[in-house]
Amino acid sequence: MTTLAEPRPAAPKRGWGFISEFQLLGLLTVVAVLVAVLSTAGYYGAAPGAPNKFLNPDNLVDRLAEPMSYYAIMAVGMTCVVVTGGIDLSVGAVMALSGLAAAWELPRLYKPDAPGWEVIPVALAITMGIGLLCGLINGLLIVGLEMHPFIVTLGTMSIFRGIDVVAPPQASLPLPDMVLPASFADHFIKWRVLLPTAPPTKLTPMPLIVTLAVAVIGWFYLSKTIAGRETYAVGGNEEAARFSGLRTGLVKLRVYAICGMLAGVAGMVSLGFYQTAESLTGNGYELKVIAAAVVGGASLMGGRGTAVGAMLGAVIIAMITNGIDLFASSEYEKIIVGALIIVAVAIDGWMQKLRVRRMAAQKTI
Repeated sequence: MTTLAEPRPAAPKRGWGFISEFQLLGLLTVVAVLVAVLSTAGYYGAAPGAPNKFLNPDNLVDRLAEPMSYYAIMAVGMTCVVVTGGIDLSVGAVMALSGLAAAWELPRLYKPDAPGWEVIPVALAITMGIGLLCGLINGLLIVGLEMHPFIVTLGTMSIFRGIDVVAPPQASLPLPDMVLPASFADHFIKWRVLLPTAPPTKLTPMPLIVTLAVAVIGWFYLSKTIAGRETYAVGGNEEAARFSGLRTGLVKLRVYAICGMLAGVAGMVSLGFYQTAESLTGNGYELKVIAAAVVGGASLMGGRGTAVGAMLGAVIIAMITNGIDLFASSEYEKIIVGALIIVAVAIDGWMQKLRVRRMAAQKTI
């Protein structure tokens, strides 16, 4: 008696995960063009004898890489959600709530001179735990009650942001502003690099280092693990994935938990960088995070998206935002980011139609 083999999710395509070489080349080209344009504008926009407004280290690290790190960290989690055909509008509120929770609790648990090897793991556990809990709430509502992700996360965004507002509006971390690193805590939270410029420039690259680590882990998860393949299978065809034996509800719950947890990581990075947490932290970030995921190649219809693309999308969004801040009025930022989302979704829809027509043409041959 012969038995049919159980269908399995498709194996990853060539490239960085599921990202095609053409798409990767396109994103890198956009980044290169933006660097060229902003560098030229920074050269001509600088005062005589002053460094390039865009290429100077202070702008690249503390004004470009630092805010980009928040978008990129959360965009990796958002990509996991979007690949399944969902969306999470609550990431900015979760980022603020997790940072506030850590800032509230650390003064209760430790004295200001507490060693970093004790404080840092607890701070990470609090922020990631709060983010994980918020993500699980989103996932349970979506899966358990079979509600639309947009409506659920729009509601939880309001709830989480409301908790941020009714709680104490500002909480300071019980650690001093550590300019000269002297312990492990100093290196982890406020590690700075002193560049031999005139005058010397102090940079804080830790947010970028955490971002790169998250991007690598996200790439490995989506492209090299069974859980990642299950994520693509659910987004590609949920009904077929269910008939293949996949627990689609568990897959969805998992990606929302990951998205919430990474929003907590972003909250920890923000708390460590600024040494303070506010109720308005991350306000409006959900738009930029979604834009980073979509510009990076994630399809809102599900089935496509990569951590590498999310990273590059976040770089593009951060560079555009930085360019607006340097050379234009910040009022144009939301207009441009919104337009980017519409253009990216329109291109994705056009490419989907081309694929359908190509497949139909191949069947007729």
